[in-house]
Amino acid sequence: MGNISSPYRSVPDMFASRVAASGEREAFSYPVPSLDGGPDIWKGLTWNQTRDRVRDLALGLHTLGLTPQARCAIASSTRIEWILADLAILCAGGASTTIYPGSTPPDHAFIVSDSGSMVAFAENDEQVAKLLGQRASMPGLSKVITFEGEAAGDDDWVMSLAELEARGAALHAENPDLFDTLVAAVRPDHLATLVYTSGTTGRPKGVRLDHANWLYEAQALEMMGEEMRSRGREMLTIDDVQYLWLPLAHSYGKVMQVTQLRLGFRTVVDGRADRILDNLAEVRPTFMAAAPRVFEKLYSAIALRAEEGGAAQHRLFTWAAGVAERVSLLREQGREPTGVLAAQHRLADGLVFADLRARFGGRLRFFVSGSAPLAPEIGRFFHGAGITILEGYGLTETSAGAFLNRPGDVRFGTVGLPLPGTEVRIAEDGEVLLRGQAVMRGYHNLTGATEAVLDEEGWFATGDIGALENGRLRITDRKREIIKTSSGKFVAPQGIESRFKSLCPYASNLIVHGDRRPYCVGLVALDPESIGEWARAHGLGALGYAALTRAPKVRAMVQDAVDELNRDLPRHETVKRFAILPSPLTVETGEITPSLKMRRRAVEEKYAELLDAMYDRSVQRL
Repeated sequence: MGNISSPYRSVPDMFASRVAASGEREAFSYPVPSLDGGPDIWKGLTWNQTRDRVRDLALGLHTLGLTPQARCAIASSTRIEWILADLAILCAGGASTTIYPGSTPPDHAFIVSDSGSMVAFAENDEQVAKLLGQRASMPGLSKVITFEGEAAGDDDWVMSLAELEARGAALHAENPDLFDTLVAAVRPDHLATLVYTSGTTGRPKGVRLDHANWLYEAQALEMMGEEMRSRGREMLTIDDVQYLWLPLAHSYGKVMQVTQLRLGFRTVVDGRADRILDNLAEVRPTFMAAAPRVFEKLYSAIALRAEEGGAAQHRLFTWAAGVAERVSLLREQGREPTGVLAAQHRLADGLVFADLRARFGGRLRFFVSGSAPLAPEIGRFFHGAGITILEGYGLTETSAGAFLNRPGDVRFGTVGLPLPGTEVRIAEDGEVLLRGQAVMRGYHNLTGATEAVLDEEGWFATGDIGALENGRLRITDRKREIIKTSSGKFVAPQGIESRFKSLCPYASNLIVHGDRRPYCVGLVALDPESIGEWARAHGLGALGYAALTRAPKVRAMVQDAVDELNRDLPRHETVKRFAILPSPLTVETGEITPSLKMRRRAVEEKYAELLDAMYDRSVQRL
């Protein structure tokens, strides 16, 4: 495939064009606390107002000595200030380095130091403290700018966002053309973003993505929309409303940012995960991107509410879910239900699905799912209920977006077709190889690591095992996570683990183990929030998390899900025994990455004795 040409020189150039085209349209909505302690108040920014704030922040960074492609770190949850700071960094000619706010202080220090960041934006006192505590390890960091508060102590190393903005406004008054000059100086090959991978197998690696990478993503999605319109379907338009809660430290969130700049739709910004369901009903978006865990939690909440409603309501929900799956399977084939199934679907819609859509705001056209596998069963439930989840695929090294299912043309269990301009082939060992304008320029300060995954012809080795089915990609597992039992049988754990979470929505993770073992066993981690709600509905509300993991009722509930899982698996893939972990997997304990990916080896090492206990002594690890 040939290169896709963008009409813009850089992300700041695309931003300037959007402001010129849509100046008085609302660009963002975001929550602010009410003065009387009541519900949050939603405030808005037009594109013109966004430009003014970004300009002042960019010029403020210029007064701090920011030079072309110099790095600025951002340690914050998703909020409007994150977006303004990021745009300001790019417009000033710098590059953004992202830090998950839940990362440990040493991880903050490593990323700031390895990236060579000269300025860091910190969300609040907690993030400032993480940086202050590691100050000696970051000699190149000259200033910390905090989003919250007018000041952060009397240390002149720390500056408030308001002070930075005021400095920039003063400079603009003196030199009104400087901002445009800085924007015009940014080129496509300039570094834009340094995103550190989540580090499931070791130290995070900094992925270098330049402006051309992000311009490609925006242009490819625009072309996809044009392709859809030519077939009588709509992807995204300027009139859509995005609900953005994704962690902006992840490249997935960045894709949603640049897509907004290209298409001009309004974005509602609120990174509080516990507000997702309430916000969907309140802000009534037309689309939202999320990780599969969000859909698992939504499904869990719906299923639990039905169970709490009594036996009759639970039977109704179970019946409706079955109808949804049958309808979805037909629609995947391009057909619509007829006869009895059509009548059942109309009834299920009136009794269950219409209310579900209303709880999501009533205007939702689709969700986008990425960053981990989506259980097909969950996708089909929502699809049959009239809410489509478009599963996609990509890696930080491919600017997040590489494949996506299209509206009206979904195949659950696949991640869809490649974005325009992206090439794919499957290596002899089944590894997925990608080539195109989304592929990174390399790892930061790690030449050898770059050469290990990116060949001279531009093919990037993803580390994922997959297959192409009529042009659609199906990911089966991570290459390094394939299990080979002691009898020589191969097991791909990822699909098994994903299906289990749809069968047991009160579990956050299943870790299938069995490499060089005679059979597979599982470690089950419960989701604290979901299992707490389940416990209250089943008379166990007085028990804490640890006690619940030992409760016979909980064990029986998990056993039912394991039994159902095993019914559809070949014998060598079945989970013969399982143990419920005494504590949840967390970022703080090192079992989960900041992007919520499981560190499989870390979990297996921590619970080695528990795993060994599930094997007879005569068949211990070979």
